[in-house]
Amino acid sequence: MAYLYPTVYFDGELVPEKEANLSVASSAVLYGLSVYTVFHVAVHNGEYYCFRLPDHYQRLVDSCKIIGMDTFAEQWSYEMFEKAMKELLAANKPSEHVFVRASFHIDEKLPGTRSRGLNTVLSAFVYEAASIVPRDGVKLKTSVWRRTPDFSIPSRAKVNGAYVNSVLARQDAIDSGYDDCIFLDSHGHVAELSAANIFIVRGGKLITPGQNMDILEGINRRTVLELAKELGIETEERPIDLTELYIADEVFVTGTSSYLSPVTVIDSRHISSDGITKKLQTAYDEALVSTTSSYVTKL
Repeated sequence: MAYLYPTVYFDGELVPEKEANLSVASSAVLYGLSVYTVFHVAVHNGEYYCFRLPDHYQRLVDSCKIIGMDTFAEQWSYEMFEKAMKELLAANKPSEHVFVRASFHIDEKLPGTRSRGLNTVLSAFVYEAASIVPRDGVKLKTSVWRRTPDFSIPSRAKVNGAYVNSVLARQDAIDSGYDDCIFLDSHGHVAELSAANIFIVRGGKLITPGQNMDILEGINRRTVLELAKELGIETEERPIDLTELYIADEVFVTGTSSYLSPVTVIDSRHISSDGITKKLQTAYDEALVSTTSSYVTKL
């Protein structure tokens, strides 16, 4: 288990983690009505460099819009959000790189199945920046569970309750001796992992499922596409069939908590991790911990 730092931002205050509680009768608990984002923080000489912080704030805004939590953007400007994250980091004083998970919850008690005009609360906590998949080679299993489609629970909104879908699929993969799952969408095309986007390399071209393929519009996914452009690597966003994964030259995954990690096994078939994957992994790792990159916000 990753180490959780002791001080939490909760409802406008810094409090001990044990005191940051939501009621068992709240919408967040009863229906999973919370949205969240996780961002990486590089620590250099006691200063904090947050990776794509404005994008993560916008993710919270967009997720709230999608499910009708209509007060976040009104209550929390970007400047206020940044200030809260700075206070949280300063209170915990991490000396190593960390993750921050920020969530916006509906904490109204017994409201029924609705989302507008209800009490809300922002929470955030700091924890060890440990990858959720092996960084030297991920083993994936195609899931028997399908990715929830946009017309059911949209994947582009990071809604806590929607992650039951991911838990079902990943636990099945772990039970079968793999590290994570591969979701197919309702049409049988490759979507993503339980909490990461997926890329393949074929013939020197970088290919990933498009934004209309029931995927999370990943911030790190976007970063990889931008880095590939800088490196002169041709990219394409399009449907990918499962069998195309089996014959890909390279496969890798990316996400805040999975970094950029090569895939070495898919459904017992071995995959290479040389070439473009290593180039992008190097560029990504450098961008993540940079103190001068346009990707980071210094707090």
